[in-house]
Amino acid sequence: MAILSALLSVVLGLTVSFLIFFSLNWLVERTNDKWKARLLPYVFLFPVIILVSVFLLYPAIRTFVESFMEQSQRRGEGATFVGLDNYIDLFTSSSFLGILLNNLLWVLVVPAGAVLIGLLVAVLTDKLGKKRETTFKAMIFLPMAISGVAAAVTWRFIYFYAPPGNPQIYLLNAIWTSVTGQDPVPWLTLDAGRLNSFLIMFIAIWLQVGFAMVLLSAAIKGVPEETIEAGRLDGAGERKLFFSVIVPQIRGTILAVFVTITIFVMKIFDIIYAMTGGQYNTSVLAVDFYNQLFSFQNPGKAAAVVVVLMIAVVPLIVYQVRSYKSQEELR
Repeated sequence: MAILSALLSVVLGLTVSFLIFFSLNWLVERTNDKWKARLLPYVFLFPVIILVSVFLLYPAIRTFVESFMEQSQRRGEGATFVGLDNYIDLFTSSSFLGILLNNLLWVLVVPAGAVLIGLLVAVLTDKLGKKRETTFKAMIFLPMAISGVAAAVTWRFIYFYAPPGNPQIYLLNAIWTSVTGQDPVPWLTLDAGRLNSFLIMFIAIWLQVGFAMVLLSAAIKGVPEETIEAGRLDGAGERKLFFSVIVPQIRGTILAVFVTITIFVMKIFDIIYAMTGGQYNTSVLAVDFYNQLFSFQNPGKAAAVVVVLMIAVVPLIVYQVRSYKSQEELR
């Protein structure tokens, strides 16, 4: 049923878009050449502008407005304007400040870890034979094919906890109890030093390494062989050759991958919700939005959380667009 619904949505969307384009193109074709040249670009842009306005711009404006409202608890009464109260409540709450700290740690750790490991894997697999390179890359890229929830379920068998006296079927506690002889540890409840958050971050890194590896490997293969040979003739070793010749030439790809993973991390929800539900100081902005909206029935605060998330993501998107533009100018 879900597949049929998705197919109908795609077919209906394409049909409507084609009819809009065909109608506008038919009208433009009946104008003179001067107006045709002016109007033709808008024939292609108009459906996109409509879709962006309806599905992106309008919801964003509506969310921004609702962040200044509070839903009345009395039945039949609508929302009331409360000004900045929702934002003041959030930023004076120690739990929300902890959520912001978690988001900051995710932004600092996951993109850097995924890019570094992806770059290392790209370099190492590039030195293997063609068949072995393809096999290893396929294995490393495989986690990208599963969802965050599926990844969380997979890693439950590593991180979860069976009480003392029960068989330790979870890998990390099985190793811990066999090596130390101590009781099993509920790893995902240990928030000292944000240990449980770092354990969940490793799942996100595991998911994103394949993405980073594929793009960085393609960038490395695109480095002109002449520059590498010139470096070798100058007496540069493999390490210096990599950092002084190859890395500067793939810097744009590294930054693009880093920013893309950072945007993914800013919106992370499914892995955390499936592992801890945001408990034990593991919550982030997207999880807090869900809790505010559905658990606490507070759409005003939920909208304020979304606005904070949008404000945090927008500079990254602007930087990525400018980076693409500068790369295009260099070409």
